[in-house]
Amino acid sequence: AVQLVESGGGVVQAGGSLKLSCAASGFDFSDHAMQWVRQPPGKELEWVATISVRGGNIYYDDSVDGRFTVSRDNTKNMLYLQMNNLKTEDTAMYHCAKDSWRGVRGPGTQVTVIR
Repeated sequence: AVQLVESGGGVVQAGGSLKLSCAASGFDFSDHAMQWVRQPPGKELEWVATISVRGGNIYYDDSVDGRFTVSRDNTKNMLYLQMNNLKTEDTAMYHCAKDSWRGVRGPGTQVTVIR
């Protein structure tokens, strides 16, 4: 069965950095585009970033472009999200998702950014 497990979240001051990880199993990771999505408290799920199967095509939501970097290691079945210059509005539960941004996703890791 497809399994996605996120880690690396926490509480950080505005301007700080965090690196999220997503461990994938149960499918051929290197054959699938991957997404990062987030759900702020009380709000809808939001798309954050997309990375193609080999990482050659990467896309970001405007709100994170220039601050977040998505990457993957197909040899380890791992997806990453480096988040720099975090803002309070980045506070959310972050999930990795398989294929589409509304696809199968993991339980998430909480990121809380404080002033």
